[in-house]
Amino acid sequence: MDAKSMGKTIAALRKKQNLTQKELALKLKISDKAVSKWESGLGFPEITLLPEISKLFGVSVDYLMT
Repeated sequence: MDAKSMGKTIAALRKKQNLTQKELALKLKISDKAVSKWESGLGFPEITLLPEISKLFGVSVDYLMT
């Protein structure tokens, strides 16, 4: 799993729910810069956020990582 792949997955799920990066960031209590960084493939979410992200989008953590 590379950061670009996970970033593309998160971006696609976010857009499917019509959320902006800022709205997603607010839901996760993080900065919108962090979301932008993930979606650009420049980093990964903190591992502790993965269950929250997967729940928010209704997918498994495995799905986020593949």
